[in-house]
Amino acid sequence: MESTAHFRAAHATGSWHHAAKTCLSRLGNVKGNANLGFVYVTDALAEDLPSILTFLRETTGIADWVGTVGVGVCAMDVEYFDVPAVAVMTADLPPGSFRVFPGISADVGAFRRENGDWIESAEPKLGLVHGDPRNPRIPALIAELAESASAFLVGGLTSSRRGFEQVAGAITQGGISGVLFSGDVAVATGLTQGCRPIGPMHTVTTGFGNVLAELDNKDALEVLAEDSGEKLGEDFAERIAAVEAAFPVAASDTGDYLVRNLIGIDAERGLLVVGEKIAVGDRIMFVRRNEKAACEDMVHMLSQLRRRIDTPPKAGIYVACVGRGPAIFSPSNREIDLIRNELGDFPLIGFSANGEICNNRLYGYTGVLALFL
Repeated sequence: MESTAHFRAAHATGSWHHAAKTCLSRLGNVKGNANLGFVYVTDALAEDLPSILTFLRETTGIADWVGTVGVGVCAMDVEYFDVPAVAVMTADLPPGSFRVFPGISADVGAFRRENGDWIESAEPKLGLVHGDPRNPRIPALIAELAESASAFLVGGLTSSRRGFEQVAGAITQGGISGVLFSGDVAVATGLTQGCRPIGPMHTVTTGFGNVLAELDNKDALEVLAEDSGEKLGEDFAERIAAVEAAFPVAASDTGDYLVRNLIGIDAERGLLVVGEKIAVGDRIMFVRRNEKAACEDMVHMLSQLRRRIDTPPKAGIYVACVGRGPAIFSPSNREIDLIRNELGDFPLIGFSANGEICNNRLYGYTGVLALFL
């Protein structure tokens, strides 16, 4: 069924009240014309998010809001970093076509009991979720929620230097929260990696915990040096600063992989420490982060999306790793420009995440785009 949703988006900088008031002025009259709101704020306004939410609810009459805090936020044609900024989008969705759920911090049992009947009747296809990076169960909760809701999840973890608030009807934190959309809401999603493989796939032949000792029966450090084209030496760690470890996603038909940091090198023993638990037999490759690789992969993802959709997008949510943005791209609006160049102008907001959610997994250094059609 084609979605009859209507969306509006706006953004502004300044004090929380000025930015929120300016956003509403730019949105126009949404009172009575929208039933769901999305709000992202930069972490300069993290402590003001409760006040922003109260203002938005009272002024618009929209009771249901979802969102969180990011080191950066994006909206329409601009990205904001290190300034106080607010990005807002409103939607007029068919009654009963979405379900906001509060924070889940331990298990999905209560979520299933409270939402099971709606899930069974609405058959949700997509969930927009936000997570707290301080909760070590977040990866497991993402997988459990995706299975329990039978939905494809998109979103990301809060990134902030001040507060970790999420919005899911009310202010929450500590777990995952968000909104599910029924099958009546037409959507499409895409995932873009920010890295490029620099060598072949390897097999872990010796390793324990987070430590890689041997790959293909060779010292892991020697394999890394060979793949990166860099000679071992005192400044080797500096010369491979943009290199990460990547683990292929099982059963993926698109070649997806999970990128994890190289967090330590033991040159004397030829060991590598990675930001992921490993086991003998695991498959791993090395990838390099840079602007060229990220741009090429993003254009590829967007062109694939364009070919898949029959109509121009009505709106979108874009969640990008905090390690992208100004850390990789110049100018900083590059990602938003690429989306507009490939897909046209439409209401769009998003934030910089401390880990990105796509389907039932937590990624890193990626961009996740959800389109409403």
